Amino acid sequence: MRTIDHVIGGGSTSGGARTADVFDPNSGQVQARVRLGGQAELDAAVAAAKAAQPGWAATNPQRRARVMFAFKALVEANMEELARLLSSEHGKVIADSKGDIQRGLEVIEFCCGIPHILKGEYTQGAGPGIDVYSMRQPLGIGAGITPFNFPGMIPMWMFGVAIATGNAFILKPSERDPSLPVRLAELMLEAGAPAGILNVVHGDKEMVDAILDHPDIAAVSFVGSSDIAHYVYSRGVAAGKRVQAMGGAKNHGIVMPDADLDQVVNDLTGAAFGSAGERCMALPVVVPVGEDTAERLRAKLIPAIAALRIGVSTDADAHYGPVVTAAHKAKIEGYIQQGVDEGAELVVDGRGFTLQGHEGGFFVGPTLFDRVTTDMVTYKEEIFGPVLQIVRAKDFEEAVALPSAHQYGNGVAIFTRNGHAAREFASRVNVGMVGINVPIPVPVAYHSFGGWKRSAFGDTNQHGIEGVKFWTKVKTITQRWPDGSADGTNAFVIPTMG
Repeated sequence: MRTIDHVIGGGSTSGGARTADVFDPNSGQVQARVRLGGQAELDAAVAAAKAAQPGWAATNPQRRARVMFAFKALVEANMEELARLLSSEHGKVIADSKGDIQRGLEVIEFCCGIPHILKGEYTQGAGPGIDVYSMRQPLGIGAGITPFNFPGMIPMWMFGVAIATGNAFILKPSERDPSLPVRLAELMLEAGAPAGILNVVHGDKEMVDAILDHPDIAAVSFVGSSDIAHYVYSRGVAAGKRVQAMGGAKNHGIVMPDADLDQVVNDLTGAAFGSAGERCMALPVVVPVGEDTAERLRAKLIPAIAALRIGVSTDADAHYGPVVTAAHKAKIEGYIQQGVDEGAELVVDGRGFTLQGHEGGFFVGPTLFDRVTTDMVTYKEEIFGPVLQIVRAKDFEEAVALPSAHQYGNGVAIFTRNGHAAREFASRVNVGMVGINVPIPVPVAYHSFGGWKRSAFGDTNQHGIEGVKFWTKVKTITQRWPDGSADGTNAFVIPTMG
């Protein structure tokens, strides 16, 4: 059986006495084992990073950008292979896997402009004969701890900006689908990055804690559940590190009475059920404003959900595939039962779904609840599966209040033809990312990604200029050149030969 090793110092490295199973979610079978490292493997990765980083930081930004250009070209050339590798371990359909990788590549494209982005500020004549300028310098060694749901995009969000700005990087991907991050590290080496600039170490909590405690790691970026994000942030900051930790979400979609319901339903089926709902920017809660809007929306949603095709990840006609593990499937189905027990109306039940010929796969059918209330646990918590909940609001004020009061504040959307309502909503809602007639408002790569409340811990967002700020520190120089040379001669007389 295939064993997935670490990538340390530019080569594949075995290490760690323990392993974890890597499943094929389509069949439920174990397809590989990944080595779970610990302190020794991390120390080796840090040593490789320390050896490589000073020379890389001294490499001019234009040459670092050329590596980013080459990496982008290699990923594009190998897109089909990479997407299939991703799908084989995650379960998302090939089209979603390509989208996962492409959104990561958009940050790499942003990094190709790093020479311009790193230009500092300059003030001439800040005082008599005094000039002041600033420069951004790398932190040294950064680390990223990434989740299973976007094994291509989120690592590239992190290591792209960190490496482009002159840092070395240690990536700890999810042990559930680790093969794609390993391939990305191999392609970065092929693109011209020095050995040791991008290392991949596998592991579980033991490795996470080793990263958070290691004195030579200056900064840590994390994406995962909110409880773990808070833990990572607290422990990392206590160890003196710069930390950004992105947590969970419960994104709402507000549907005003004047919205185009056909477009809303089309957007909702993709945003709620795409990638089996395993996205922090999924839209699992829809809030129709007014009973008439709710009834019309529900009537259109039911047949649209019935038309969804669930298939294996290689099925080009499937809307979504299996979830990542049997344990996650059981967790989602447990939430569905809890919703029933809490008194929500189960309109479409996705439990018990099986796919002929793939009966062991981790499939969950699309599920729809109506008349969900804010006191229900299933509303308060992130389900992270193909489950859509209808929470009815009596008016616009209640619709603004629902996402604003929720513990998570990652993303929100409003569907309306009314510009004033949209503008008012965007201004007032207590959420970090807002979509107006856009169901999944993930910002483009040259803006930044980050939620509020328990969706994010730390003051700096992912990618864009915010990412550059996170992975660099500012040095400000105040200079004055005295008149004349050291020997007292006129500094403006140019020496001549002979």
